[in-house]
Formats: sequence, structure tokens, C-alpha cells
Amino acid sequence: MDSKQKGLGLFSLIGMVVSACIGSGVFATTGQLAQVAAPGPALIAWVIVGIGFLALSFALNNLVSKRPDLKGIFEYASEGFGPLAGFISGWGYWLSAWLGNIAFATMMMSSIGYFIPDFLPGNTLPCIIVASIVLWLLTLLVIRGVESASFLNAIVMLCKVASLSLFIVFTLFLFSFDVFTADFWGTLYNNMVAMGEATATSGLGGIGNQVINCMIIMMWCFIGIEGAAVMSSRANKKSDVGKATVIGMVVLLLIYICASVLPYGYMPYTEVAALDYPAMLYIFNQMAPGWGGAFMSVAIILAVAGAWLAFIILPAETTSEMAEHKLLPASWGKLNAKGSPQFSLLLVGACTQAFLIVLYFSEDAYNFAFSMCTVAIVITWTLAAAFQAKFSAKNGDKLQMVIGIVAVVFQVVATLFNGWSFLLLTCVGYIPGFFVYMAARKSQNLAIGKGEKAAMVVISALGVLALVLVGMGVITI
Repeated sequence: MDSKQKGLGLFSLIGMVVSACIGSGVFATTGQLAQVAAPGPALIAWVIVGIGFLALSFALNNLVSKRPDLKGIFEYASEGFGPLAGFISGWGYWLSAWLGNIAFATMMMSSIGYFIPDFLPGNTLPCIIVASIVLWLLTLLVIRGVESASFLNAIVMLCKVASLSLFIVFTLFLFSFDVFTADFWGTLYNNMVAMGEATATSGLGGIGNQVINCMIIMMWCFIGIEGAAVMSSRANKKSDVGKATVIGMVVLLLIYICASVLPYGYMPYTEVAALDYPAMLYIFNQMAPGWGGAFMSVAIILAVAGAWLAFIILPAETTSEMAEHKLLPASWGKLNAKGSPQFSLLLVGACTQAFLIVLYFSEDAYNFAFSMCTVAIVITWTLAAAFQAKFSAKNGDKLQMVIGIVAVVFQVVATLFNGWSFLLLTCVGYIPGFFVYMAARKSQNLAIGKGEKAAMVVISALGVLALVLVGMGVITI
């Protein structure tokens, strides 16, 4: 980065964390959780997810503090487990980001549909055209300068937090403890389904089943928690990176729990589950008749724009740094006069554009995109947490080692229980990536070891298996 360019301060770094996370997830979560869990199990799931992500945020904080020489999140994997692990981490992050952009596009267009019905359900032809325009406007903004775009992102963060805070205040004032606890564990609804008195084909299941079904939905809400770590090379002070991650995590957890669970004290969760998508918009429309729906629609559009902006910056930054470390071709890391990785930004835009066109033919684009996005980034999170455990064990820091282990176990268990099919599908995305990796290593006369070749064969085989299972109908898209 040019020495004359202004770096990122604490405010902008917190903005990267909070604004990247508060995108479409928080606005959709209320309705999504209501479809799979009663209030009690949902709260248990939030506690588990909160512990898992607090462990991850503390791990990232520790690594930024102890290893300031490592700039990007993929470098933790590379340092701890070799260059292929670094590539797998960075490529997973890249896949996750632009898959997330598809979910953002769907949510933004659905929100516009509140005003213009032709935009419902979010993947009509007008949606594809408008989403494409937004995509390239945001891309051009970042190409003109990453730091200026990051500051704008922080301003958007304040607007999003303010709108969500207003929603939370309304839910607190209108909260009814009797409504909230009427079917706290979902047993009443399960019994109604068993007796044929509810419209669902099956009940919510036991408490454990309800908690598990919440996991991927909740984890999607925390994508972006690593935002400050990814941008650490552009921070004014390294110490601000760790602070931004932890502060952002605490703010997010409070907002998410309040925004997703408190509405069940305003109307029964079974009624919330039946609302149009996204549920928060229609809940607030009932809370504030006449203006609530329009207000929340604008808030969602703004929130998604901010998250979309962040998710254009973050993958381009990662691939640029991967090129510096010879994990990708040098062209991926070339900076323009504004200090932005222009080639990487254009490539992310092109991939997103291609899938926006595919979006037109999808029946459930949002759920598929956010699930794939979540599982892809879990790979990056897990490798970073594993390095935290390895690094801390080597240096005799037992507390930090335990924090790393907790973060790893949470990510792995949550994914295997609730997202194994998406994990297999993510392997498909690595198949073309391995060709790029091999080309980059070959162009720089760097050897690829037998262990790396074996790992690439195994992951590619899992990707082929995923395609076979899709063809057999075992995995649905």
C-alpha cells in the first residue's frame, strides 16, 4: 500500500466486522429459526453458537497480537500446515464471499419487492438486471480505493445498527411473557402435528434436533467476523485489529439474540414461521402500521448493500495476498494506482455475475447460497483456529490452546451435523482451484509434495462424489 494512503483505524475495522456480518442474515433469521425451533431451543442454540464464535474471535485476537507478521487469515493455515492448507483456506474464503453475494442480491431484490411486486420473490428478470447494476457499481467503488470504501462501509454500519436497535426497542415494549412461554420447548406444536392439527408434515422434533437445525442459520449471521483480520495489513495499528474483532463479536451477539428471539414475545413463533420472507419486515409492519414495513425495507436494502460492499473487498484482499505468497498467479495480486487489487475485484465480479444469471432459474437460491457460503468459510475458520491451538501448544499457553480447540470442535461438529452435504458440494469448487494453484506453483518453480497431491486427489474425489449424489437425488440443490 502506498505510504501516502491513509490506513484503517479502529472505527473502520469494527465497521468491517459488524457491517460484513449484518447483511441479510439478521433480517431473515427470525422467520428461519421459527420454522425449525421453539424459543427455548433457539436460545440454547444461540448460547452454543455464541461460545463457539467467541472462541473464534478470541483466537483471532490472540493470533493478530502474537503473530503480527501474518497479515491475512489464510496465512495462519499456511504457516501452521503448509502452502496447500493456505491455499485451501484462502480459496474457501474466496468461494464463500461471492456465494454470499448471491444471497445478498436475492435479499435486496426481495426487499425492493415490498415496493415493486415485480421484484418478488427476488430472482425475476428485473431483479437480475438491477442486481447486476448494483454489483458493478460496488465493484467500481472498491477499485477506486479500498480505504475510502471501508470508511463508507463503517458509516453504513451505524445506519444498520440504528435501524435494528429501533426494531429491538419496539419488541421490548410490546413483549408478552405469556406469548413467549406459551410453547417454549415446541412440545405443543409437535403434539398438534402428531394429531394432524397443524399444517406441517412433521414436527420440530426434540430439543436436540431443534438446536442442531438452528446451527447453519445462525452461523451464516457471523460470516464476516474475520473481516478485521483479513484487512490487518491496512490497519493503522495492529492492536486495533484484535479489539475490533472482539468488540464486533459482542455487539453482533447482542443484536442477533434480541432481534431473532424477542419477536416471539410479540406473536407466537408458529405465526412468525408463516410470514412472508423476510419475516422481520412484516413483523415490524404490524408493530408500526403505516410506516414500519417501508422503513424496514429500506433498512434491509441498506444493510445488504453494506455487507455486499464488504464481501467485494474481503475476497479480493485475500486473493491479492495469496498471490504475494505464491499461492495464486501474480496477476491476482497486482494493484492499481489506487492500491486496489483490480484483477481480483473484476474476477470476483465476473463470478458473481455468472451466478446471478443462474439465479434466474433457481427455486430456492437464498437458502442454497447462504448454506454454501457458510460451509465454505467454515474451512477457513477451522484452519485458523487449528493454528491457534497448535501455536499456543508449542508456546505453552494452555488457555489459548483450549480456546483454539473449542473453536475447532464447534466448527467441525456444527458442520457435520447440519451441513455435510454442502461440505461435499464445496469440494466441487476446489477442483478448478487446484489447477490454478498448480499453475501458480509451477510458474514460480515451486514443487508440490506427494502429500499435497494426495490431499488434492481426495478433495477432488469428494467433489465428484457430491456431483454423483446430486445426480442420484441424495443431495438436493
